[in-house]
Amino acid sequence: MKERGIIFNAEMVRAILDGRKTQTRRIVKNVMPDNGMWLKKPTKTRSGTTTHVLDAPKYNLCPLGKAGDHLWVRETWMPDAPRDGTWDDVEFYGCKDSQLSMIPERFRKSEYCIHRASWDSDELVGWTPSIHMPRWASRITLEITDVRVERLNDISNDDAKSEGCWYGRGGGTPDKALTPSDQFPTLWEEIYGDGSWSSNPWVWVIEFRRI
Repeated sequence: MKERGIIFNAEMVRAILDGRKTQTRRIVKNVMPDNGMWLKKPTKTRSGTTTHVLDAPKYNLCPLGKAGDHLWVRETWMPDAPRDGTWDDVEFYGCKDSQLSMIPERFRKSEYCIHRASWDSDELVGWTPSIHMPRWASRITLEITDVRVERLNDISNDDAKSEGCWYGRGGGTPDKALTPSDQFPTLWEEIYGDGSWSSNPWVWVIEFRRI
């Protein structure tokens, strides 16, 4: 079993904590022509068709791991110094690695941290970016239960729900009902930018449970 860090924004962290998110999709990088795999896709006329896709990545190359491996969530945060004067020599706002090393060992626990996803007020400043979160500050550990690859646009409605989307209304028409799969493209482009949905990349589909 291996353990790796994975970044989520505040909205997705809240979805994980609420039990609404049990999947994540991450873009496959460095797909090579000789790194092919077999894909079986359903058709309308028979049970399915199997084709060899040369630009699709093999399952066992997922950089985030395989079933049984653990992921610890990196999120925006800041250390929360005790108020008893035992941490006065540490400048903890906007901590980087050099400052984090000054934190006494006994305070290197997630309970001595404030996590942006759980803090509604805008009064606090100096948040530390998720990329700088060390393992000890993480409050969420996930176990990978399945890994597969697919084209981004092939996401099903059930999978969109597992990504944290839900039913709603909008889309330029207030009375229009939106399914989770209707809303997922917007969520995706909020993270990856305009045009990232229509480019339809290969993605790792990582299913997980919180432990």
